[in-house]
Amino acid sequence: MALPPKDGEPARLVSSSCSLEKILQCNCSFHGAPAPNAQWWVKDNLMGADSMDNSTQVTSTILGPWANTTISLSKLPEIGTHLRCEGNNDYGKHALSIVLMSRQTLLIQSFINGLFQGLVYGVIVTTLLFLCLLPLIMKHIRRKLANKIAAIEADGSPKVRACQQPDMSLKPEEPEKSVITPSESQRLHPFL
Repeated sequence: MALPPKDGEPARLVSSSCSLEKILQCNCSFHGAPAPNAQWWVKDNLMGADSMDNSTQVTSTILGPWANTTISLSKLPEIGTHLRCEGNNDYGKHALSIVLMSRQTLLIQSFINGLFQGLVYGVIVTTLLFLCLLPLIMKHIRRKLANKIAAIEADGSPKVRACQQPDMSLKPEEPEKSVITPSESQRLHPFL
């Protein structure tokens, strides 16, 4: 078994694209050193490079460390068909799988993805808005409760009076002052 050169680079997919007009055409570009061998697989069947049959045409080009391969399908395969472009060299392999879907399936899937994404974003925005407004809501509730308590205290309802205790002063009571009134005997006899 021969060892690959030391200054090599594994094959890697650089770009890919597909378009559908009259025919389905997909393209893959690979880069590596040595230049990757690029090929297409349809339903696990290898389509040969530069081969052509009634409905499938594969073309591949290699320029330096770049390999480009294109598959053209004039007859659309059935929904769910797997296409795979693959690039490989002595240092590694890189592949891309493509599943063919109908436009209706894509629209439904896009709608469901968008609906789910919108629902998640809506929940996040609503939660953040609620958290930002929570201090204002609490302040409003406290103010209403304070106003109700003030109104009940001002009303003087019996329920409030029953709960209130009489005012009790913490100062000790002052002893009553004695008032001495002069008696008649003291008035007559001031020296007694």
